[in-house]
Amino acid sequence: MPNPKGNPDNLQPHKYTTDRLEALTEKITVRVSPSMNARLKALDDYAEFVRQAIAKALDELEKDD
Repeated sequence: MPNPKGNPDNLQPHKYTTDRLEALTEKITVRVSPSMNARLKALDDYAEFVRQAIAKALDELEKDD
């Protein structure tokens, strides 16, 4: 019979670690066309691709200022 209060191991807060300089804790939403979405989802790690593309664009903006 399952425990009605759940598994106590699942109730403990989980500590996530990262090897990045900054943890990825923020989330944004961007609307794209269905064809662009399909092309992104076809990539192996599309989330990392998008992060790098945004970082590159922001760096270029800072160079122009």
